[in-house]
This record gives sequence, structure tokens and C-alpha cells, in this order.
Amino acid sequence: MRVRQGTLRRATQLTLLCCALFTFLGAGDEGARFNDLGHRMMCVCGCSQILLECNHVGCKYSDNMRGELMAALDRGDSDDLALQAFVQKYGTTVIAAPTTTGFNRVAWIMPYLALVLGLTTMVLIVRTWRNRPLVPRADAVAPVSGAELEHFREEARKDTET
Repeated sequence: MRVRQGTLRRATQLTLLCCALFTFLGAGDEGARFNDLGHRMMCVCGCSQILLECNHVGCKYSDNMRGELMAALDRGDSDDLALQAFVQKYGTTVIAAPTTTGFNRVAWIMPYLALVLGLTTMVLIVRTWRNRPLVPRADAVAPVSGAELEHFREEARKDTET
């Protein structure tokens, strides 16, 4: 029992250590924060590109915005505070992806909801088509079965044997 309890304790400690390691991995890396925040914002020059990927030669907006972002990180602003400052200055179009709060949740939910509704509709349509009764045409030959079919088989056997 003592060995098992010690093993459980070591496993718990190892799990907590791994969680802490992955949580704080790169926590102090300003370059990674700059890269992350720069890829979460759009350039406002009208090119519809991510801020750090705006490739217009001499784009005044992207250079200024990158400078502002670096200054915010140097001041020690949190990620949310830096993003909020950009939203206040440039508007909500500066954010590359909609937030997951309030009405913006619809932007995240609607594509999946449309996919599920479309697939459900297709399944229901296929089931309806598959289960509808087959209506024979008026000029079509009626299917033969049972004793009448055996009678025709017997006649065909007689005709082919001679």
C-alpha cells in the first residue's frame, strides 16, 4: 500500500510539473507575444491582410501600427489591453477574428450550424426519395410473380428443350 501511495504521489507531482512547464513555456518571450498579437490584427490600409504580413511597399499604417504594438508591449500592457487600445483607435475592423463574446459568438457558431442543418436536410431528402412508393407507368408491363411466374418458366423450359 505504501509503495502504491508513493507512486501515486510521484505521478501527481510529475503531472503538475508538466502542466506548469507547458503553461509558462514562452511566458516571458516578447517576440512571441508581438508575433501572436500582430497575427491577431488586420492592417487598416485596406489591403485586408494580417498586420505582420502586410506587404505594401511604404504602407504607413502597418509601420505605425507595428510601432504602436511594440510600444504597448514595452510598457507592459497585457494582450487584452493592447488589443483594446487598437480597437478604440482603429475600430473593430482591426481585429482579424471576431471575439467569442456577445453577438460575435454567432460568427463562430453559424458555419457549423449551417453545415449540420445542410447535412440533416440532405439526409431527410434522400430518405424521403428512397421511401416513396414506386408508381408504375400506365404503358409499362406489370411485374409477374407467384404461380403465374412459374407457369411462364415452365413454358420457357418446354420451348427450349425441343
